[in-house]
Amino acid sequence: MKVLVKAPAKINLSLDVLHKRPDGYHEVEMVMTTIDLADRIELSLLEEDRIVIHSHNRFVPDDQRNLAYQAAHLLKERFQVKQGVIIGIEKTIPVAAGLAGGSSDAAATLRGLNKLWKLGLSLDELAVLGAEIGSDVSFCVYGGTALATGRGEIIEQLPAPPTCWIVLAKPFIGVSTAEVYRRLNVEKVQHPPTKQMISAIENGDFNGVCNSVGNVLEDVTLSLYPEVAQIKDQMKRFGADAVLMSGSGPTVFSLVAHDSRMHRIYNGLRGFCDQVFAVRMLGERHTLD
Repeated sequence: MKVLVKAPAKINLSLDVLHKRPDGYHEVEMVMTTIDLADRIELSLLEEDRIVIHSHNRFVPDDQRNLAYQAAHLLKERFQVKQGVIIGIEKTIPVAAGLAGGSSDAAATLRGLNKLWKLGLSLDELAVLGAEIGSDVSFCVYGGTALATGRGEIIEQLPAPPTCWIVLAKPFIGVSTAEVYRRLNVEKVQHPPTKQMISAIENGDFNGVCNSVGNVLEDVTLSLYPEVAQIKDQMKRFGADAVLMSGSGPTVFSLVAHDSRMHRIYNGLRGFCDQVFAVRMLGERHTLD
């Protein structure tokens, strides 16, 4: 028996850091939405009681470092599952890109193994388990659009944002999220208007969404990697309606309302950057079928 699951990327329409918590994490306030750029996870039953990772991407670990492996191991331990699984990961989402590719793979593994191993868990229960794996996993279990608070595991569903194109560009560098947070001076950040973003989404106001984007991690990453700033400048020059770095970077995305402008940005960046995508947002939450 096999189960196939899509693992979509996310972008941060707004990312704010409020303060450092006693547990060492940062208190965040993020508006996130899933986009139609996805890895594909294939889960196959294995009679041997072990977890096997298969991927043709050399940047994907095939051991305990892999978040999908951790998701399977957590379910096996928590529910005494004696069957094994082969987890095939077909990567489309760039690695170490600020798009939650690894977290989404873990979330898709949780949803898929819930079906494959007949565990009967709800999305809410899977999201609680996901929080044990990583801060973005809970959101990725649900998908759609949400306000994430706490360290990212407290999820409040929002409506789908206004329809538009998303053009993403990732330079050939990786960014350490831990290093970016370490360098962040929370006392000096300019906080994005999170409530304004939520209101714009709820009212279907595309211009309001564009005017409310913000990411307090952006200045840190831009200071370390000037090529990220260059991509932002290029997107603005080609006429993007809004431009922002996702997560801790280095991927930059633009919101674009018109097809012609999307093509101009996409084609203009193709000669400037090695990984460029033009996709739509995914408005709906995941379901358990």
